[in-house]
Amino acid sequence: MAEESDLEKTEEPTGRRLEQAREKGQVPHSRELGTFLVLITAGATFWTMGSWFMQRSMVIARKAFSFEPQHMHEPAMMVPRLLDISLDALIVFSPLLALLVLASILPPFFLNAWVFSAKALVPDLNRMNPLTGLGRMFSWNSLMELGKAVLKAILIGGVAVLLIWKERDEIFGLLGEPLETGLAHAGNLVTFSFLILASTLVLVVAADVPFQLWQYFEKLKMTKEEVKQEMKEMMGDPQVKGRIRSLQMQAARKRMMAAVPQANVIVTNPTHYAVALSYQAGMAAPKVVAKGVGAIALKIREIGAEHAVPIMESPPLARALYKHADLDAPIPSALYNAVAEVLAYIFQLATWRQQGGVYPVPPRNLPVPPELVPEAA
Repeated sequence: MAEESDLEKTEEPTGRRLEQAREKGQVPHSRELGTFLVLITAGATFWTMGSWFMQRSMVIARKAFSFEPQHMHEPAMMVPRLLDISLDALIVFSPLLALLVLASILPPFFLNAWVFSAKALVPDLNRMNPLTGLGRMFSWNSLMELGKAVLKAILIGGVAVLLIWKERDEIFGLLGEPLETGLAHAGNLVTFSFLILASTLVLVVAADVPFQLWQYFEKLKMTKEEVKQEMKEMMGDPQVKGRIRSLQMQAARKRMMAAVPQANVIVTNPTHYAVALSYQAGMAAPKVVAKGVGAIALKIREIGAEHAVPIMESPPLARALYKHADLDAPIPSALYNAVAEVLAYIFQLATWRQQGGVYPVPPRNLPVPPELVPEAA
């Protein structure tokens, strides 16, 4: 049962799943919303600019049906004349065309679905498969679309019948009106009826948009196993991350051990801690080039012994340096005095080895602040 529950798509889609779907061009869309915006825009435009459209159309019609004698004997003039009339008509109806184009591209913004995806342009041969096409025809989605189409036809048809019945007197009254008055009156009736019919689509849109959003997110739902796998991909597989950390630590340890031969001194606990210090002329302060406890401390001492790096026992200083000094960074200012005494002794020891003389005395009771010394391991 646990395996079955893991395979059921019960989890809401993650942000990454939604982003991947958008990259593929899979976004929610509602045809009803697009249809409603285009129709209501067209109706509102004709309602506000209908008289202007009519006047300009009559001017264009008079121009089109007015022939000059020379044009009748020169067929070559007909094409330029047709282009001229077509351009006039395009200019007249350009506001309507511009508003319709705007209305057609607005629906994705309302659904936060505006996206350009090159993957969506790639041909999908699966869509050309007849069996797949039959499956889509008899799918749950197709049945829902059929149901919506039937309900929409009933709704719009019912409203249209009511409008015709309500305006029947005005419709029959058009027969007795003069031509121009009748045309204007008929245009108002048609535009008003068109707006009412388009407005009824609000009910369809109000039902279709939530359904499309629900269906979209339902299709993108994930199984628990998919969520776990995605988290692994985003956060990294713990085993892989552990392996990477292990390799990083090994690389850092190799770099640290390679710096031990260049150290001036190794301060020890004497067995648990080892810290290698380096100081060159021009440096603001001595820095730690290697540090470690246990086996790493032993390895630091072994490498130091192989390369004749002086080793000095000072448990408080070794513990303080290990605790408070960062690798490849200057030592804390509170330890300057103690480390200065150690380095002074090391430089005196190097001079004695080269020139002889009085053997230098190792420093005792180094000035290490007690608050910087952790408990001994």
